[in-house]
Amino acid sequence: MQESPSLKRVLATLLGRPDEVMLELGAGGELLVAKVRALLSLLVLALPLAASLFGTVDTNEVLIGLGAAVFINFMAQIWLALARDHRRHRWLPYATGTYDITTTTGVLVLLALNEPAAGLNSMVVWSFYLIAIALTALRNDGRLTLYVGSLALLQYGLLIAAVLVLAPRPLMSIDYGTVSVGSQVQRAIVLLIMTLLTSTIVYRMQRLIELSGRDGLTGLPNRAWLLQRLPRMFDAARRDSRSLTLALVDLDHFKRVYEEIGHLGGDRAVRHIAEHLRGMLGEEEHLARIGGQEFVMVLHCPIGSAWERIDQARRTLSERPFHSERGIDPVALSFCAGLAAFPLDGSDASTLLGNADRRLQEAKRAGRNRVIARDV
Repeated sequence: MQESPSLKRVLATLLGRPDEVMLELGAGGELLVAKVRALLSLLVLALPLAASLFGTVDTNEVLIGLGAAVFINFMAQIWLALARDHRRHRWLPYATGTYDITTTTGVLVLLALNEPAAGLNSMVVWSFYLIAIALTALRNDGRLTLYVGSLALLQYGLLIAAVLVLAPRPLMSIDYGTVSVGSQVQRAIVLLIMTLLTSTIVYRMQRLIELSGRDGLTGLPNRAWLLQRLPRMFDAARRDSRSLTLALVDLDHFKRVYEEIGHLGGDRAVRHIAEHLRGMLGEEEHLARIGGQEFVMVLHCPIGSAWERIDQARRTLSERPFHSERGIDPVALSFCAGLAAFPLDGSDASTLLGNADRRLQEAKRAGRNRVIARDV
């Protein structure tokens, strides 16, 4: 039975920086939100027109609605243009989230200046808070959802306080009814509920993406995660003029290891080697399991330094027999590895992995339990 996540774990996931796969999907979500915003903005133009044709709304309110509709249509096209180049504008989701909430608050303020009851009891305008919070789910970033929901609560709370303190009594109108403290508290609670509900959806999406990009046995990133992430790593290395080395690691004679210590013991051995390799990683370096006994290491160092580090890990591993459990004889574990340097040996994942694999095969032919960094 799967253990239910604790509140601490949920908050840590929501407040933590999303995985690169999540950010990439979120960038596509930002473009989708921009398109939805542009469509909704066109529909918003019909609201004040419908109110003037079929209702008894004050002329000033119709003009306020038309002015707001024209403004948000203009801004929607700007946000749409920016969202088409999502890699360049990482700040865009927060900017558009702030814009969506603040624009809604601004329209409510204009309505309140014309008629205080309209600013607090306009259900149509207020509902755009809910839409703005719900749309954050498409960005796959829990931090954004919590930020936008908190901003909506803060701005609407300040609006409620300002109207209740400054506006003359009674707060009522024929079109919008009577304003009561209870109804405003209820609206604030609905905003909180929408924020929590959307955060739950984002958390669930983050967990699903995390699980799909993780190896079930070791918890390491898998092949899909690695291939998604490598282009970003290459861009960062090129931008910062940093060295990058890719290492393809293969465990020696692992079928025999499984036969000697059994399936469960073999799984423990895989986890043991994964922890051993993970222990040598530095900041922003990565280890992924791409197959039953294959790992890929991404190291931020020249290929010579990478060879020294990996060869030291190889010697340490082979010198310490692995004890899978009591009553079973320890087994010797070893690996061989092939290295490739970016961009000397290739500037894309396919070329680098191909070169690393060629050197790995040479290490196997040479007797295994060795690391090769150059073609021989």
